[in-house]
Amino acid sequence: MTTAADTSFSTVIRMASHEQHTEAETSTFMSDLLGGALGVDAYTRYTEQLWFVYKALEDAADALADDPVAGPFIQPELLRLAEIERDLAHLKGADWRATLSALPATQAYADRVAECAASWPGGYIAHHYTRYLGDLSGGQIIRDKAEKTWGFARKGDGVRFYVFEQVANPAAFKRGYRELLDAVNADDLEKQRIVDECKRAFALNTGVFRELGSEFPLSA
Repeated sequence: MTTAADTSFSTVIRMASHEQHTEAETSTFMSDLLGGALGVDAYTRYTEQLWFVYKALEDAADALADDPVAGPFIQPELLRLAEIERDLAHLKGADWRATLSALPATQAYADRVAECAASWPGGYIAHHYTRYLGDLSGGQIIRDKAEKTWGFARKGDGVRFYVFEQVANPAAFKRGYRELLDAVNADDLEKQRIVDECKRAFALNTGVFRELGSEFPLSA
């Protein structure tokens, strides 16, 4: 019989956050976006929100690169901010920064990422995991839908955020990432705190979807 002690940390995280993960994936906004019911303006607004979260994640990357807990997860092939900026320039024009604004839920999300990055490497890992592994997995569904719905060139400007050109084998990369989680430099109590922060990360993400849904309601 498999016991909790026999279960890998990466599996514990995945199982413990499954409910929150599902809630985020099946939010009204994301369901409407993937269902083709929303226009490119909603996709653009969502991409704007991603910029704030990834700026918080990646502004801290250099400072955490040598950290014994978070350092192994800082991998340049994952960095997304430059690709988001390229997408926003395509979606909004060269002056995209002038009209960039964070929803309240997005600001809360980015602030929490920055807080963890500054004071708690284990918490930073939780946010790193929920974002980047999601991008490599479910994010590809969004890319495919955006290309088909709004006519973006395959893996071109507008969907660059979802294109990991430096990750030749996503499946192998994700296996390696999970091995890093399994080997994380943390005791059992700290691991539980990381799991709880993963749940919080998904909840923060769901809050962004909720506010996006209010901003882009479907007509009755």
